[in-house]
Amino acid sequence: MYIQDLKFSLWADFIERDYLDNEFKDLIQRGIINGATSNPAIFKNAILNSPAYKEQLKSLEGLSAKEKYEALAIHDIKKAASILQVLFNDGNDGYVSIEVDPFLCDDADATIEEGKRLFAEIDYKNVMIKVPATTAGYIAMEKLTSEGIPVNATLIFKKEQAISCARAFERGSKKHGSKVDTVISIFVSRIDRAIDEILRKKGLDEALGGIYNSANIYTTIQDMNIDGCRALFASTGVKGDSLPPYYYVEKLLAYNSVNTAPIDTILVYDRDGGKEKALPISNEVIKEYFDSLINAGIDFEAVLDKQIEDGLDSFKDSFNDILEAL
Repeated sequence: MYIQDLKFSLWADFIERDYLDNEFKDLIQRGIINGATSNPAIFKNAILNSPAYKEQLKSLEGLSAKEKYEALAIHDIKKAASILQVLFNDGNDGYVSIEVDPFLCDDADATIEEGKRLFAEIDYKNVMIKVPATTAGYIAMEKLTSEGIPVNATLIFKKEQAISCARAFERGSKKHGSKVDTVISIFVSRIDRAIDEILRKKGLDEALGGIYNSANIYTTIQDMNIDGCRALFASTGVKGDSLPPYYYVEKLLAYNSVNTAPIDTILVYDRDGGKEKALPISNEVIKEYFDSLINAGIDFEAVLDKQIEDGLDSFKDSFNDILEAL
């Protein structure tokens, strides 16, 4: 754990082959990170911009674009899982996540099949299969956990999504017969980027919507008390210079939680960020904040629905860009 007393973990939201061989190992040895996450956007940037993949790509000629992508991604996830295994064996997380094809987000059977196949091919127990929080995704989450496969539920913006994920994990773990580690990934900063300009024009405080929304969901997950299931705060990088780079790590520091952040954010937080618990935030304070949004004419539920839609579209676009390039 990054902070043992809080059971708080800090994971790197980044995967790239040269990085895994160098800085990744250093960050683990220094106790700064104890896990990693990936998504189609991360792999897009790595595969399309790093020369580290050229040699392997030459050996994949004749394969389909998706087969090439999976070969590259599986290679990196295996490498990360191998490096992290020492932490996993010590009970100190050591997880790395890989996302299923985002175009399968509305097909439960296909998501289950792909999740099981990826987990088997990578063949490391410290791998989490990342599944978007859709109606089909909840079915897949239950099935995968019922077979003992750790799952990272992603693209959570609403409390109702988190509850559906947690219940799926609970049912799946009961069918499995023992605890299965799972995380519910709550997206944070995208919410503020969607509403801060409106708040600024009305003279209201900015950069709080993502915090209060995440705090509300965190409390819900904690209250459900499902063995092995934790809140994970994602999309915690800061755009621009108006906030400290570690703002969404410091302001969401909570017991029994994970924060996955960009490398630069992690390094600055480790050096300068506050290490005092920031959550939970009282229900009264949260309600007062959301009432202020209503008074400002902001339909927060509509904002969240739009973020869910845009998030899925973004992952699909990144995945499609990779396939077209390969």
